Order: sequence, then C-alpha cells, then structure tokens
Amino acid sequence: MSPAKNVAKKQPSAPLPWWLREFSQVRTALLVFLVVLACSVSAVVLSRWALHEAQASQTRAQQLRNEARQRYVNVETEKLEIATYQPLFAILRERGLIGQENRLEWVEAIRQVQEQRRLLPISYEIAPQQPVVMEPALDLGGYSMRGSRMKLHMDLLHEGDLFSLLSDLRARTHFTVQECAIKRAAGAGNPVAAPDAPLAPALSADCTLNWLTLTPTAAQAAPPMGTRP
Repeated sequence: MSPAKNVAKKQPSAPLPWWLREFSQVRTALLVFLVVLACSVSAVVLSRWALHEAQASQTRAQQLRNEARQRYVNVETEKLEIATYQPLFAILRERGLIGQENRLEWVEAIRQVQEQRRLLPISYEIAPQQPVVMEPALDLGGYSMRGSRMKLHMDLLHEGDLFSLLSDLRARTHFTVQECAIKRAAGAGNPVAAPDAPLAPALSADCTLNWLTLTPTAAQAAPPMGTRP
C-alpha cells in the first residue's frame, strides 16, 4: 500500500448547536430589539436629564421670584420708613444733630440766649471732637456719634439762670450735661453800693457739656469744615 493511501481519513465536523443553526431566522428581530433597546435607554437617560434641568430651572425661577418679592418688600418698607422718619430727620438736621459739627451755631445759640434772658457773662472752652462710645451699642447705619466737650462758666443771679440757659439751648441744639457745680460767688450778700450799680452775681456755675453730632462715616476721613480745634 502506497503512503498516499495511508493518509488518515478526515473526521466529520461536529454538528452546530440548534440555536446557531436557527440564528439566521431571528437575526433580524434581534438587531431590531437591540436598536429599540438602545433607543429606549437613550430616551430614558435624556428624559431624566431633561427632568433634572427642568427642576433646576424651576428652582432658579423660584429663587429669582423670591428675591424680587423681597426687594419689593424692602422698597415698600423703605418708602414707609422714609415717609415716617423723614420729617424727624429734617428737624434733627436743622437743629445740627446730623451732619458736620458747627461750633459757630453753638456759640451763636449761647449768645442769643444770653441776650434774650439778660444773663450775666458766660465763658466757655471747647475741646476737640471725639467719638462717643454708647453702651449698649446702637446701629446707626452709615453714621457715628461724635461729641465735643465744652467747659462752661457763668455767673448767676439765682439758680434759675442756669436752668433757663440749658433749657433754651436744648430746644435749639443737642447736647448732654455731664456735670454741673454751683457755688456761692465771692462777696455775695454784700449791700449794693448804689441803686444804679449792676447786680452782683450771687452764684457761679461750672458745667461740662457734650455737644453731639451724627456724622456720616465716610466724611470722617476729612476734618470737619468750619470748626476750631
């Protein structure tokens, strides 16, 4: 027997599984299913993203509406406060409490009261302006309380002269009385030499006054205009 005839016969291949043999019949349907599945998943993902964006947009719109409503409420509140407090603000500014201090007005007010009440001579000395520390602290907005201390000396015919001076000044300006000391004048009680001689003071008063101003905070960098150190 020749070598060529000794070649082993080729073994027959194993049969394919039934699901591979039938695959050709469902291949189209499977491809359609996969396409539909991919489209469905994409649709779900896009729907969830669109829902998230819509919710975020609604939240932003709600925040904007709330902010607009709050601004409206603030504007209405400010309008009401302006209508309520503007007359008082104008009065306080006219009386010198709000704005830069004006020592000339203080001096003029003392002079006018002295002339109108026919008071005895008054002398005074004003110290440099200083911040006022309030306890408890108050929210003054864009203003700060500042004060200038005045040492005032006046001769009195009686105690009522001092009270009249302080009362008249308080009606025109704003200040606090830190302290006052009244003492009997030297030579008080001596008889008057002549009927035409001027009345001699029976008392003298030494007071410490703090003249107050509400100064805008931004204006404190520059020295006040029209003041003396």
